[in-house]
Amino acid sequence: MKKSNVYKIKFIQLGEIYEVFARHIYQSEMYGFIEVEEYIFNRDKQLVVDPTSEKLKNEFLNVERSYIPLNSIVRIDEVDELGEAKITENKGQVSPFPLNIQPVSNKD
Repeated sequence: MKKSNVYKIKFIQLGEIYEVFARHIYQSEMYGFIEVEEYIFNRDKQLVVDPTSEKLKNEFLNVERSYIPLNSIVRIDEVDELGEAKITENKGQVSPFPLNIQPVSNKD
């Protein structure tokens, strides 16, 4: 029996670090983006509700697919267990990739 993949994606959005879970990620045909589909949010698993988790759930409620710029991706992990989606403050500890990600051609 094949287990289904779950990915934890951390990315920077408006100065905050978003941590979300999804079933599918792809390299987009749009240069410099990844596509994220089927967001997963823990429902009714905790007695205490985290307000940032609720904010994320509402923000991605009717989203079928997101296009996230590669330069805002912090990390992507394939995980066995779901965690709680959350937003944390970026206290200057994480920097996005440089904006120019095109390969340099050396014409000598």
